[in-house]
Amino acid sequence: MKSRTLNHRIRLASLALITGAGVTAGSLAHAQDQGTINLAYVEWSSEVASTNVVAAVLEQAGFDVELTSLSAAAMFQALSTGDADAIVAAWLPTTHADYMERVGDNIEDLGMNLDGTKLGLVVPAYTDVDSIADLNDNADSFNGEIIGIDPGAGLMALTEEVVDTYDLGLRLRSGSGATMTAALSSAINNEEDVVVTGWTPHWMFARFDLKYLEDPENVYGGAEQIHTVVRQGLKDDLPEAYAILDSFEWTPEQMGEVMLMNQEDGSDPYENAKQWVEDNQDVVEQWLSN
Repeated sequence: MKSRTLNHRIRLASLALITGAGVTAGSLAHAQDQGTINLAYVEWSSEVASTNVVAAVLEQAGFDVELTSLSAAAMFQALSTGDADAIVAAWLPTTHADYMERVGDNIEDLGMNLDGTKLGLVVPAYTDVDSIADLNDNADSFNGEIIGIDPGAGLMALTEEVVDTYDLGLRLRSGSGATMTAALSSAINNEEDVVVTGWTPHWMFARFDLKYLEDPENVYGGAEQIHTVVRQGLKDDLPEAYAILDSFEWTPEQMGEVMLMNQEDGSDPYENAKQWVEDNQDVVEQWLSN
């Protein structure tokens, strides 16, 4: 587990952003003391992007924001116990369905914040294989393995089901989002075949020419949505933060802009999120209007 508290330097920058947006001195004074909110997230490029953007917006509204990076299971557990206040990283109705069932009445689903997601096995576009059902016949081309992400992710649980359903002879190798994209990049640079667990939106689809393998048994399901989920009682404790979280909604294209910014060498996800927020105040104002 690792936690990051957005410090005084970032807070001052956010307040400067508010001033630039034309907020009056009186409203700025009010914005300085709204309370502290903890956002949990998983280290997926999509969730790093969205969580930091929401953090920047909440900072703009005057909240102190703490970010906590966790595994998917721990993220939902923290939400159910109140150790985390909110997430903007629940993939539904399939990927995180089990976690949502486990936490039950301890959380509140505020609904979709992004529509148009997809899960599956991904290969370079030049790969001859087009279907999961054909992987066994070409196992040697993929070194007998599927490159996965962190073992607690819902995507990995679904992929284990895929291995069983298709009776695949390939080993599912766990790792992280970073090790998965590194393996993908290395294979493409060497014009080799590789199969990885993938999802949309993800910056790798903008960087590489890729394709999803067909899933004739529909184990991965159809398109999903990303939801905002908060702990019970947040509406009473921090009503303005709750309203902002409830209003937060953006597009895969907007998320993709931030994800690509985060791929630049030496870039900081929060600084990139803050820059995106500054450049898209018309969108942000819609989230703040409640």
